[in-house]
Amino acid sequence: MRQTLLFILLIVVSVSGTCLAQSVQIPVVEDFKPASTNQPGRQYPQVNSEGRVRASISAPEAQRVQLDISAVKYDLVKDTSGVWTGDSDPQDEGFHYYQLWIDGAAVPDPASLYFYGASRWGSGIEIPAKDQDFYALKNVPHGQIREHLYFSKSNNSMRRCFVYTPPGYNKDTTKRYPVLYLQHGGGEDETGWSNQGRTNLIMDNLIAEGKAKAKPFIIVMDNGTWRWPENVPRPRRGERPSGPWPPAGWADGFKKTLLEDIIPMIDANYRTLADQPHRAMAGLSMGGMQTRVITLANPDVFSHVGIFSGGSISMDDVDNSPGFKEKVKLVFVSYGSRELENRRMGFGGDPKANTEALKEASINTHFYVSPNTAHEWQSWRRSLHEFAPFLFKD
Repeated sequence: MRQTLLFILLIVVSVSGTCLAQSVQIPVVEDFKPASTNQPGRQYPQVNSEGRVRASISAPEAQRVQLDISAVKYDLVKDTSGVWTGDSDPQDEGFHYYQLWIDGAAVPDPASLYFYGASRWGSGIEIPAKDQDFYALKNVPHGQIREHLYFSKSNNSMRRCFVYTPPGYNKDTTKRYPVLYLQHGGGEDETGWSNQGRTNLIMDNLIAEGKAKAKPFIIVMDNGTWRWPENVPRPRRGERPSGPWPPAGWADGFKKTLLEDIIPMIDANYRTLADQPHRAMAGLSMGGMQTRVITLANPDVFSHVGIFSGGSISMDDVDNSPGFKEKVKLVFVSYGSRELENRRMGFGGDPKANTEALKEASINTHFYVSPNTAHEWQSWRRSLHEFAPFLFKD
């Protein structure tokens, strides 16, 4: 009897020890360094080799402070001097928006540089990536990002765009260049691709590697934020819109601005090759959806199409777009691997199947998957890096 009880006791102790071992948290690697996206001289936020973010802020009178990143809130702990500090779980590589919550109020981190996303200026942080070399600042010839203010007749208002001109643009004033019109996502604006996306550095590095990587071309980044169509009833707050989404005509406003204002303005002010074979359009998320709608409707204007996490083009789309198959030289579709795992594929059906169907119909197509990323800037940086070498080849 005693032997039986002893055996049972040993089993209980063994199982309990296993449970205790499983409940022990893995220690955080203490190799945190200030993030590259911090304001000059600020030591926080910091990032460690696991991709954890450590935030810190002085708020002596606050009752609760949280770090909000990747849709998860992490409680910070206050020390005796009133400074709150805490860590996140490991984050995906690349750029992330984040904010702090102080007693229920969402505020930007005063130590971070600010970026426009989620329809506001707020904090952002860079998680070092294993492949970050392709958008790193290097000692190579550099192009320029130019802020261009212009009057839009179709909107009867002043607007601005940002224009990337490649290295050497100002030296040889006889040379003309193809143009890529590159659009941001929902809640972002014309600053997104140059600030968060590192567009100029991606292109500078590709061009420096030689023509086999990418030909020099101009990139135009404008604001594609759309307004709710006047003929479509707005849903009440908290309700899902009825009918198809996006609503019919949602891209018409920006399409008109692009075709009637932006393209003519760019062709008039920059040394462009102003024809369909030398004009491309691409975009991420909402911008990819705009690209899809606009290029299908205007195959006589654009010859190269890039859709990053914004749906895809099906054979039905091609069949309903006269001239698309004959005139468009490239359809490029990309997603983060975790988007596909979560079936976040936008509208238009299975993007990989659609792309394969276009290829079978002898349309030049490419499908790219960014490894271990979701609906985020690292997916789109990689997408531009993969897309650019296909553009404007002889």
